Amino acid sequence: MMIEVLKSKLHCVQVTEANLNYIGSITIDEDLLDAANMIAGEKVQIVDNNNGERFETYIIKGERGSGCICLNGAAARKVQVGDTVIIISYALMDFEEAKTFTPTVVFPENNRLV
Repeated sequence: MMIEVLKSKLHCVQVTEANLNYIGSITIDEDLLDAANMIAGEKVQIVDNNNGERFETYIIKGERGSGCICLNGAAARKVQVGDTVIIISYALMDFEEAKTFTPTVVFPENNRLV
C-alpha cells in the first residue's frame, strides 16, 4: 500500500512578492529549496497563516540568497506581501517505508538559513 506523507516543509517564511501577471507557481530562493530538499517543478501546498488560505502550485527556482518567496499568477490573489506562509511537499511511499521516513523541516529566519 502506498500512502502520501510529509516530505519537506519550509516553516513560516514571509511572502516577499505577489506577481499577478506571471503565469502560475511560487518562486523560492534556491538556498531554501536546497535546505528543504525541494526542486523546481515540484508540487507544493501553500498554507497562509494570516488569512487561512490553502492551495497548491509548483515551484520555480529563485535567485540564490535572495530570500525570495513570490506567489505568481492566480496564487498572487490569495496572499499579501508580508504574509507568513508554510510551504509543504508530500511524497508517495510504501506504508512500511513511511514508518521510518524522516521529513526535512526548515525554520528560516527572515527567509534566510541560520
